[in-house]
Order: sequence, then C-alpha cells, then structure tokens
Amino acid sequence: MWLPASMPVGITTLVGLMAALVSPAAADGRMLKSSSLNTCPGYEESSFRASLFNVVFTPGNGSIEINIVASSTIQGKVTFDATVTAYGYEILRKPIDPCTMANTNLCPMVPGKFNYPFNIPLGGDTASRLPAVAYGIPDLDAKVKVFVNLTSTGETVACLEANISNGKTVDMNGVKWATAILAALALMSSAVFNALGHPNTASHLAANSLSLFGYFQSQAIVGLTSVHLPPVIQSWTQNFQWSMGIIRVAFMQDILTWYLRATGGEPASLLNSLTTVSVQVQKRSEILSRSLSPLFKRANMKTGSGSYVVMGIQRVAFRARIETTNLFMTSLMFFVIFSLLVIIAVAGFKAACELAAKKNLLKNDRFLAFRGDWSIILKGILYRVCLIGFPLVSIMCLWEFTQKDSPAEVVLAVFFLLGVTLSLAIGAVKIIRVARRSKKMHGSPAYILYSNPRLLNHLGFLYIQFRASAHYFIAPLLAYTLVKAMFVALSQHNGVVQAVGFIILDAAALIAASVLRPWMDKTTNTFNISICAVSFLNSIFLLVFCNVIGAPGLVIGVISIVFFILNAVFSLILLLIIIIVTVITVFRKNPDARYPYMADDRMSFIKSQAHMSTCTELDALAATARGDKGFSAP
Repeated sequence: MWLPASMPVGITTLVGLMAALVSPAAADGRMLKSSSLNTCPGYEESSFRASLFNVVFTPGNGSIEINIVASSTIQGKVTFDATVTAYGYEILRKPIDPCTMANTNLCPMVPGKFNYPFNIPLGGDTASRLPAVAYGIPDLDAKVKVFVNLTSTGETVACLEANISNGKTVDMNGVKWATAILAALALMSSAVFNALGHPNTASHLAANSLSLFGYFQSQAIVGLTSVHLPPVIQSWTQNFQWSMGIIRVAFMQDILTWYLRATGGEPASLLNSLTTVSVQVQKRSEILSRSLSPLFKRANMKTGSGSYVVMGIQRVAFRARIETTNLFMTSLMFFVIFSLLVIIAVAGFKAACELAAKKNLLKNDRFLAFRGDWSIILKGILYRVCLIGFPLVSIMCLWEFTQKDSPAEVVLAVFFLLGVTLSLAIGAVKIIRVARRSKKMHGSPAYILYSNPRLLNHLGFLYIQFRASAHYFIAPLLAYTLVKAMFVALSQHNGVVQAVGFIILDAAALIAASVLRPWMDKTTNTFNISICAVSFLNSIFLLVFCNVIGAPGLVIGVISIVFFILNAVFSLILLLIIIIVTVITVFRKNPDARYPYMADDRMSFIKSQAHMSTCTELDALAATARGDKGFSAP
C-alpha cells in the first residue's frame, strides 16, 4: 500500500475503513464504486468534510483505489457506528472501537487536511462478505453510513455516507435509440398513409403514435421533478429525455456556451470540475436541509464541504453531461432543428413530386391533394410539431424564467412559450367555433370539421384523434400539459408540491378519460385510458418517494422496483402494439378496411383525394355554402 507521508494517519485509516465497507467485490469483472462521500442530513456542521471522493474496487488487483480531498477537526478517542443498507433494508450494522484494533492509527484521531490519491489492500476474505446478487443488479440502491462518536462523551461529531454503485444501469443508449426511432416511424407512418389516400388508417395511427409519444414524455417529466428518486428510476426516466430535446452533441455544447457568454451569461463549469469536486446526485434517502434552500438558484447547489448537489432538472442535465446553463438552449435547439427538418422534408417532397410529374414518372392525379394544398398541409404538420413539442417548450421556457441564464435566452423563452401556446390555443378555439357552427347549420359537428379539406389539413391533428362530439377535448388536454409544466418548472425546490400536483392532475385526467371516453373508438379509448392509469400510479409512487407518509425504507425500495418493472413492461407493450398494427396495415391492400367507420360518420364527409377539385373558386363557393369560409383559401 502506498500512502503519502504528509497525510494524517487518522484520516487515512478512517477513509480506508469507509472504503472497505463500500467496496468488496466477488469476482473479476465486477466492481463496486462510489463517487461522493457525503455529510449526512442534519450534520452540516460535521467535523469531517470531503469535497472530492472517488473510490473503486476491482478484484483483479485486490485493492481499493481512493482519491479524496477532505479535512478533519476531530481530535481524541472515537468509536464508529457503521451501517450498510440496500433498498432501505439494513443488511449490516457494526460498531467499531479503533482502540481495540491493531495498527489503526485512529486511537486517538488527529486533525488535518489532505489532497492525495492512495491505495488500500483488502484481505482475501473481504470479497465474500456481500451476496453476489449485489454486483449484478442495475442501479443498485445501497449506501454505507458511519457515525463518528467521541468515546468520552458519546457525542456524534461527524456522520458520513457514501452511495454504492456496481457500474450497471438501465440507462442505455440502445433503449434511447430504439424508442426514438420507433416513435418517429410511428408518427411518419400516419403521414404516409394519409398521403396515399387512406385517411381512416392515418387517423388511427396518428392517434396511437401521438399517445405513445406523450407517454414517453410523461416518463421523462417524472425524471425532471425534484422528488428524491431512487437510482433505478433516475436511470429509467433518463432513457426518455430525448423526447424533451435533452440530447448531448459535443460541438453544439461549445456553440451554446459561446452564445451564452456572448449574450451576457456566465456558463456553469460543473462538468469540468469533476476531478476536483464531488457531485451528489440527490435521491430518496438524501433529504436536503432547509438551510440549503436559499441556495437554490441558477447555480448548482454547493454544500459546506465544497461538493455540489444536483436535483430535478439539474440532475437530468448532469446525467446527460450537459451544463445546466446550456440545458434550455439545448432543448430549444432540437425543437427548432426538428421543425426545420420537417419544413425541408415537406418542401423537398413537393419538389420531387412536381419533378416526377413533369417527367411522367408520376401520374398527374398522384398526391394531388398534397401538391395542390402543400402549404396548408405544411402548416398542419407544423401544428403537429407544436403539439408534440408543447411539453418540452412549456417546461424549459418556464424553467428558464427561474434560471435567467442570459437576457437573450430569457427573451427566447418568452417568444417560444407565447408563440407555441398561443398557436395551439387559437387552433383549439377555432376548432370549437367551427364545430359549434357545423352543429347549428348541419346538425353534426363532424360535417365542417371533416368535409373541408383545408381545415382538416391545417388543424386536423388537434381533433382527429377524438370523436366529433368530443372535439373540445384538445382544450383541457393543452391546459393539463401547461399546468403540469408549471409544477415541474416552477416548483423545483419542493418535490412534495410537484407530487401532489401530479396526483391531482393525473387523477382528473384518468376520471375524464374513463367517463367521457373522448377518443375516436373503443380501441383508442382503451389505449389512452391505460396510459392515464399508469401515469396516475406513477404520481402516487412519486408521493411515496417524497417520504411524507413515513414509509419504511424497504417499502420505498420495493416500490422503486415496481415502478421500473411496471413502466418497462407497459412501454414494451405499447411499442409492440404500434409495431404490430403498423406492419399489418402496411401489408393490407385496403388498410382502411381494417378499421370500422367511426360513429360520427366522419368518413362520409371526407373527400376522396383522387377526386378532389383543384379549383380554388369552386372550393370557396362550397365553403361559403357550408359556413366555413374562414378556411376556404390557403
């Protein structure tokens, strides 16, 4: 073992003892590690503080590698009370009197400071002290805690705890790519079938794919809350942060850092300081002291020992390796990039169709509706983008108001929040007004909503997933999304408020969905009610993780596993449903025949794309006769 000569021997042995409790392993290729030595909640004035602590044990060399920056003011004889817990269950408690042990150099302890890496060898029997399963469970929720007590008075002068990880996690790039690609293909398939003249099929695929994407976003939103989430839930929800635009691209981070500086902001540098400070990723067992709450502002929270605490949105940014001062612009940039790609794709397809028609490679009546009203269709597609990105924009823009990274970024937040929110709100109001006029003039809200191709192409994505008599449901859905975003973005300092707010909102959503059953048919209603039910259960789990009901640690640990299994299985089921339905539909000669016609008789009002007139004047006359002249022209 190598130790720096200038290191206080008492501190050396204390850290070694701590590391030994953290780091036994069972076989080659396995490891246990910890990246932060934290002061226990309620012991902020501890006599031992560590701003950096990295420990890794691998059985190949039979020793523990430790890198620590710490200071101690403890002097005198002490005893240790050490406990190891896993998923809230205490698996080891061991009182230790260093004065009864040989060569500990802890009797008595002496004060000192140090900043050195060192190694500690372990005995051959150490690896067998913990069950082998501890090295294979992903996102192990375990920690070791040591109380340092003065022998003379019994007073606790320090309390230290270290979270244990085995290096395995459910936060995997494969899951992120798979869910992102499948969700994108599901959304694209509805557009393809609509362009091919199968509106019934397109509306069903659009409804289900939109619900699937919304469920993925709800998983990501759980991770954005400041609730003390167990490690497995932090990792699981991180798999879906791509749906919120939280995607790290190295060169983009450099550009955003430059933009932040250029607009008067001060970039954070937490990721660049990981070699000198520890970062505590807040989880269920770490309740922050109220004395730290005033520190919750734009900067990451810094403890008295010099380490940092990240929680909620900052926690997600840290795990994604994005500086918190770049997070808003990262999310916003991907929303803008996606919108631009959609515009380029639609314009490119329009140009390709015209070129193919000019060279007789495409029949003149092929994609006629798209070629004639492509600008209106593009506006409708951008409405889809706004609807899909509304949770992203609302949460990130509202959060930026609390961060104030730079004046220019605050202006962008105002612009995008108002722009997207007002666009969707105006669209919802127009739909409700048109449906009322249609009901008054024709006895059915579906008549104008589906007989006017321009209205359908422009605003159809806001109402086609609902039955005609429930066209208004888009309004409460938008309100639900906005209010939930407010809880996430504006209550980052209080996880209990977020959890209670989620329960109220998700309970209301579940009741409304179950009673009103607003979606287009029985299958789609079942699909969406199931999502509402799972979201409501997740909200209840969040409240349990807040520990306001005083649930035992083991119960919270079990619930975290239930949360993961429930959502992993449910996500797989939803994906399989979408994949199977889409594949079956692709190989059918008449995809529309697979779906029964809706009770609102919408299909009888939708014009056949092969026979739609391209005469603007006739369209205008027909629109005037129907009473929807507001959508008679592009």
